[in-house]
Amino acid sequence: MAAIQQISMAKPAASFGWLQALVVRVNRYRLYNRTVSELSALSGRELADLGLNRSEIKRVAYQAAYEHN
Repeated sequence: MAAIQQISMAKPAASFGWLQALVVRVNRYRLYNRTVSELSALSGRELADLGLNRSEIKRVAYQAAYEHN
């Protein structure tokens, strides 16, 4: 009987794993969008000061959100 209670107690905790994964994905996507928006708002001169051009904005945003976390 104790084994059945342990298994049934473990299920609710494990069922929230998908929710945590969803929260992580949403937060990363928000970071990606925010990074693209902020970099897109910069002038060409400001981007050049950072060593970037407009064609690199999405790549840099992707790296910031998904590859370095």
